Amino acid sequence: MQKMLLAATFTLATVFAGFATVASATNQGPLDARTIDTIEARFSKLMELANKHDIKGLHTMFWQSPSALLVAKSAIPSEGNWAGFWGNDAIDQKLHDIAASGPVVLTPDLSKLKVVGLTPDIAESYAPMNITVSYAGQDGTPKPFLMIINWKKIAKDWKVASEIILPVPPTPVSRDAQQG
Repeated sequence: MQKMLLAATFTLATVFAGFATVASATNQGPLDARTIDTIEARFSKLMELANKHDIKGLHTMFWQSPSALLVAKSAIPSEGNWAGFWGNDAIDQKLHDIAASGPVVLTPDLSKLKVVGLTPDIAESYAPMNITVSYAGQDGTPKPFLMIINWKKIAKDWKVASEIILPVPPTPVSRDAQQG
């Protein structure tokens, strides 16, 4: 009986140790700190190229695939106010149109940039930022946005698989402020 109890205790201890190891690995994510730093540097390079209106440089940052995606403000009413632009030709054209509209300045809050690994070859970054742009009826006033990027490892480089730029809606006015 004691041998069975000892064996059961050992088995449970082994199982719990395994769970603790898996939980620890899960909390760490599939990417090491060096890879996270690399993706953060790629994000900074993307911002630099965007602010320079370097369309060719931006093109090289994107995954070369018909599945590459850019979500951005649309200038064509039939597309809706914001739309998805799929594939490199559509992305290049959209970035060209935005750059040709006048000054574009992306100012990310790098202190809030977050990169997480989803798999060893896929990561996601999130950064709040202000964007100043006059494209498609925007008035050139800096406005808050969120930029969410899915990164895909291609060979030894990290490429933008999707870039989703979301406008942050204004804070609603509280009823107390309306009545006061």
